[in-house]
Amino acid sequence: MINLLGAMSPGPDFVVVVRNSLNHSAKAGIYTGIGVGLGILLHISYCAVGIALLISRSEILFNLIKYLGAAYLAYMGISALLSKTAKVDLSEAAERNVMVPFQAIKTGFLTNLLNPKATLFILGLFSFVISPDTPTSVILTLTMVMVLTAMGWFALVSLFFNYRRIKQFYFRYEIWVNRLFGVLLILLSLKVALLK
Repeated sequence: MINLLGAMSPGPDFVVVVRNSLNHSAKAGIYTGIGVGLGILLHISYCAVGIALLISRSEILFNLIKYLGAAYLAYMGISALLSKTAKVDLSEAAERNVMVPFQAIKTGFLTNLLNPKATLFILGLFSFVISPDTPTSVILTLTMVMVLTAMGWFALVSLFFNYRRIKQFYFRYEIWVNRLFGVLLILLSLKVALLK
């Protein structure tokens, strides 16, 4: 339940999934969500071996991840601000700006991986739920539940933002929506950069 609330809270993962869903397709959003899930899997993997504790106690490592993440979000935000719009009708929309699955997965994966809050969230969750004598089977089950919950949530988000009326609204105001996403991503990058 805590993991679902974490996935549902607006943050870089949510913004990127929504943006890819609107700009490209539901499939692009779903693949982006799969990338987010794979990022969570990697976070859990190194939390399980204790590297996250090292990162949380090493200011240099933490700051490196923090600034890389902030730079990546700022880059995506600036790209969104500079993006151009083309007048198309909804029937042509599916054919423009096709995003290949690998690119969508990579975007979701890097967005989640470079978010230090994701590391700290998973470390905190694991510290709360798992003790040194927790059986491996329980850890594996929790891992799969967390990854599949995030992927499932973002699949629903992608499908919602591909509802025809939402798409029509988006294509009517695309340049403004992209600017809004750009500003949100830049603000999120500043929030990540200022994270202590």
